[in-house]
Amino acid sequence: MIIQQTMIKDHRPWGFYEVLSDAADHKVKRITVHPGHRLSYQRHFRRSEHWYVVSGKAVLTKDSEEIELAAGQAMDLPARAWHRIRNSGAENLVFIEVQTGDYFGEDDIERSEDDYGRA
Repeated sequence: MIIQQTMIKDHRPWGFYEVLSDAADHKVKRITVHPGHRLSYQRHFRRSEHWYVVSGKAVLTKDSEEIELAAGQAMDLPARAWHRIRNSGAENLVFIEVQTGDYFGEDDIERSEDDYGRA
């Protein structure tokens, strides 16, 4: 028997994400970034993240260093590391974000730069 769950998409100016798992010790998101868009340059204080690229091309900025990533590649982002990802390709960028730490709320974000005017 196949059990199908309906994931709620949380739309953002750059694309959208779906929460695949939300537990006391982790959170997992499937994130889609539209071509030409990028997430804010941000950091978190109470969680680390592991990003695994499923499809598309990306430029990840980690503490001011730019790193090109493609499908099958991954990057670890420790707590307090400044980071962002940009879709550098012509197709949607899809990656899986695994968060670990002691808090996973959307208010654990400090933004340094944002293309969409968010604080």
